[in-house]
Amino acid sequence: MSRPDLPATEGFRLTVLGTTDTHGHILNWDYYTDAEYDDARHNDVGLAKISTLVNTMRAERGWCATLTLDAGDTIQGTPLAYYYARIDPITGAAAPIHPMAAAMNAIGFDAAALGNHEFNYGIETLRGFQSQLRHPLLGANALDWDTGEPVFDEFIIKDVPVGDHRGHQRGHRHDEHGEFVRIGIVGLVTPGCAIWDKASLEGRIRFNGIVEQARLVIPKVQQAGADVVIVCCHSGTDTSSSYGDALPWPENASTLLAQEVPGIDAILVGHAHQEIGQRFVPNTATGKQVLLSEPLRFGHRLTVMDLDLVSHRGRWQVGSASARVLNTSLVDADDTIVSLVLEQHEKVRGYVNSVIGACTFAMSAAASRYQHTAAMDFLNHVQGVAVKQALAGSPSASLPVLSIVSPFNAAAAIPAGEVTVRDVAGLYIFDNTLLGIAFTGAQVRQYLEYSAAYFKQVSGTGPFSPMQLIRAVTSRAPKGTSDHNYDIMSGLDAPLTYDIDIAREVGSRIRNLHYGGSPVTDEQRFVLAINNYRQSGGGNFPAVTTAPVLYDAQVEVRQLIIDWVSAAGVIDPAVFSDVDWRLVSDGQPIRITAESTR
Repeated sequence: MSRPDLPATEGFRLTVLGTTDTHGHILNWDYYTDAEYDDARHNDVGLAKISTLVNTMRAERGWCATLTLDAGDTIQGTPLAYYYARIDPITGAAAPIHPMAAAMNAIGFDAAALGNHEFNYGIETLRGFQSQLRHPLLGANALDWDTGEPVFDEFIIKDVPVGDHRGHQRGHRHDEHGEFVRIGIVGLVTPGCAIWDKASLEGRIRFNGIVEQARLVIPKVQQAGADVVIVCCHSGTDTSSSYGDALPWPENASTLLAQEVPGIDAILVGHAHQEIGQRFVPNTATGKQVLLSEPLRFGHRLTVMDLDLVSHRGRWQVGSASARVLNTSLVDADDTIVSLVLEQHEKVRGYVNSVIGACTFAMSAAASRYQHTAAMDFLNHVQGVAVKQALAGSPSASLPVLSIVSPFNAAAAIPAGEVTVRDVAGLYIFDNTLLGIAFTGAQVRQYLEYSAAYFKQVSGTGPFSPMQLIRAVTSRAPKGTSDHNYDIMSGLDAPLTYDIDIAREVGSRIRNLHYGGSPVTDEQRFVLAINNYRQSGGGNFPAVTTAPVLYDAQVEVRQLIIDWVSAAGVIDPAVFSDVDWRLVSDGQPIRITAESTR
């Protein structure tokens, strides 16, 4: 989009290449299936393919005329990333280089922003990763708990040479190497980090709102001499918040950032896992059109922003801008990156394919979003056992234990016969830790009512397809409720059973709520096994953030599952699986089309 206030003059094109939410993907590989990555859209993943596109664009535009940036969520999301955080950690005595650091260094990133998942393994792991990078890690709104001073770099200034240096226009910056333009690069991260990783951040790092901190930082960048200001913002565009009003600032604020903070030319967006090739948002104070682009996730896409700079009163400014995304499925992987990480990749494959037990019959998570499955009972059973054992001998030892879990991964399955690490890891793909909290019967009902908003309201008993039933659009989820914000609750020593009547309005759907065959009373006391994301306010579920914490050993749920299988040797669903819940319409069971249960 052109700037009409700027006169036409000889210009310079700056190309900004951008990635985001790569989540530990380097090679085009799915560690949970031990096969080449594929999805419904036949996307490919990984920095090895990103590198090919980056090299192509640098060859076309010139290395000196390109910048390569990332908008966060780098070191969490695959068994590869987990392995070098927990199994062979980069913080150890003979610390290996993190494969994501090795790949990003080889590609030659200029800067990256923090993502919220950077904090999942604790500050020490993050600092270890940061120390291995050759580019700065930016987080302007990550502040020291006591002083309020930034604990990561707020921004950097990159001097980009202009043209062939055979001369310079009067008033332009130049040195012995020729004329250059100064690019300010800022990093910001969603303040939801404070909720989702509260256990490791509280008392150490706090977060300001994105817009609020940008109002302080952007003037600093301009005072430092930036001609162009680019923000890497790990925050989506739709202004929604999964944590409701638990914080005074929205989770997804990139659009507000463009609208409310003058002086920004372009924003590389992350966090929401959306594909936005090009979007312009007018700044309300100046009318300037701010360019936004988000390259999906996992290395599916590479953003290419073209900022055409023109001379205006002795300074370079953006005269016009455009953006698009390139598809990594259309290119081969860069052999240099493949060779660089192949040994680590094979080591992780060996780990995830190691046999740790057996299962008496197959369990699939495919239908878990809309009907009872043994796979979800298994996860709840392991969580419940861990909490019950931890509370033995405590004043809460006699309380009945309940557990909640979300259907994270519909593709996950435990086969009959031998069970490997990757089979178990596929059921629980997030790096959450386990807690136990005190809960009343009234709070159990309130919690389940909130969760039941995941379902659309229907009339009749069907048959319905799954998508006619799930991911309801609500005020808190304008694009549909995410699977990870729907929870299934089970009892450990006795069944917790309930119906979800989706003919009824949200808030009055839970019927026939019983524990051990008796109706649950409001005063009844329980212990609820819950993950740290949910207990800290993720999803904004009721009562959990203020409930007394009875157990919190900071043990990852996925590792608890692996350890349980290794110790038990055999998974027998007959031991722990009961039909706990069902979907009904006016009290009658919902019928679901045959396709849904495959």
